[in-house]
Amino acid sequence: MTYDFSFVLSYWDVLLKGLLVTIAFTSLAGLVGALCGFGMCLARVSGNAGVRWFAAAYVNLFRGTPLLIQLFWIYFCLPVLVGTDLPPYVCVFVSLVLYTTAITSETFRGAIKSIPPEQHDACVALNLPWSSKIIFVIFPQTLLRATPSLLSNMVSLFKESALISSVGVADLMFAGQSLSNATARPVEFLTTVAVIYFVVAFPLTHFASRLEKRYLARMA
Repeated sequence: MTYDFSFVLSYWDVLLKGLLVTIAFTSLAGLVGALCGFGMCLARVSGNAGVRWFAAAYVNLFRGTPLLIQLFWIYFCLPVLVGTDLPPYVCVFVSLVLYTTAITSETFRGAIKSIPPEQHDACVALNLPWSSKIIFVIFPQTLLRATPSLLSNMVSLFKESALISSVGVADLMFAGQSLSNATARPVEFLTTVAVIYFVVAFPLTHFASRLEKRYLARMA
């Protein structure tokens, strides 16, 4: 059997649309999930034991179960519980945000723990309100320290988002599977999809690694 990868070029627009859907879900869910993750991080370091317990249970649940199970539960079970149908893109977005919240909260928690105690003492000495301390002192330093790891989290989310094709969302993986089935050319299309994922993810992974090394060198 011969393989003709030039055949894929006839369907480049379909693959491009799928890639744009993948990037859109990854970017939006990553941004919202990171913001929620910072809030969950604050809950994990809260002085209230009940809040800490809830946050820890949430993080352990979503980090300890496969993303595919979470996606299927939200897609198949949540509509039954709420008594109404939910569009696939809503289920996908919710599941990605919930998962990203748990992942990034641990990234932020590690970054917050690395902030010198003197910073907290200075806030107390200046009698800063809690909200001002978080917004103007803690968050900027936490974001700076967490940026390399957050980029790695987003790259992982980009790759794991291929699972959303399982509920019918027309992302890159869905486009590749559909085209391979319709044309009976799985080698050409699925290989091309894998290459596209690599071309997007590898430079970002390399950039995150260099950024982390540069940050560690500055902190040394």
